[in-house]
Amino acid sequence: MPNASPETILRHDWSRAEVRALFDLSFPELLHRAASVHKDHFDPAEVQVSTLLSVKTGGCPEDCAYCPQAQRYHTGVDATKLMSTEAVLEKAKQAKAAGASRFCMGAAWRSPKDRDIPKVAAMIREVKSLGLETCATLGMLSGDQARALKDAGLDYYNHNLDTAPEFYNEIIRTREFQDRLDTLEHVRDVGMKTCCGGIVGMGESREQRAGLLQTLANLPAHPDSVPINRLVQVEGTPLAGTTELDPFEFVRTIAVARLMMPKSMVRLSAGRESMSDELQALCFLAGANSIFYGEKLLTTGNPDTERDLALFARLGLRPMQIVETAGTVHASIEDHQDHPAHTCAA
Repeated sequence: MPNASPETILRHDWSRAEVRALFDLSFPELLHRAASVHKDHFDPAEVQVSTLLSVKTGGCPEDCAYCPQAQRYHTGVDATKLMSTEAVLEKAKQAKAAGASRFCMGAAWRSPKDRDIPKVAAMIREVKSLGLETCATLGMLSGDQARALKDAGLDYYNHNLDTAPEFYNEIIRTREFQDRLDTLEHVRDVGMKTCCGGIVGMGESREQRAGLLQTLANLPAHPDSVPINRLVQVEGTPLAGTTELDPFEFVRTIAVARLMMPKSMVRLSAGRESMSDELQALCFLAGANSIFYGEKLLTTGNPDTERDLALFARLGLRPMQIVETAGTVHASIEDHQDHPAHTCAA
């Protein structure tokens, strides 16, 4: 059994056997370890709050089996054009007024065309002028595109691995696993922070969930944010009708992610709409400290703001606050260690 207590050292050499052993801990022991590590690096009463806006919906040429935005599936999601900068800015103002500190912009592209980058860069500059942290998820990026987004002021780039390397081809065939790793490398190379996680409940085994977390933790740098999505089944996609993941297994996944990537933000992302307050509370206890906030998460539902605020009040949680230092906007995060933190919530 691995010694999970001294996670003050950031490791990038996890073996699959070590990850399996963490998953196999008794539920109380696993949550105790995860909560202890969380408290070592963060204020456990603070949750980073983000809003995600789909700035370009539908029409994606990819075949991701979970995605209602793939044009090959009949899901009722209509393709739209890229939103105007003015419309995005208005949504960002609303998000900030509702308490969000991070604003994420998502576009249903395989990869943006070079002509799209200036339009997205304009959105980034305007949103950042509001004092919000900025994040984007636009598909695969070249090195030059990553540099242009960085120069526009983009703080974080989201590009998920989705699942374990050995299960990947069961879910996606229109791009290779290495393509995802290449985009993450381009983002890191220009100095942007990474947001990278995956989706669970797609029919993968516990071994494959362990493989996803092993791959994430063994990246050259831990993702600054690790979104853990629970599959939202959408009629018309190949994964509609998949057996739902056991809720306690989902909590285990959160806890193991916290132990393996102790300084990363671990986010409850897609799937929260169907989670009970009790399940979300267990996830926060297991080390989740970031959520998406608002009515929609791209094209699937998300708990409304009032429910989130009521849950925070019941649990004694509070939104993480924005702090500006030397012209840099970032969330206020407790870090009690002497070495640099990898923290983000996109």
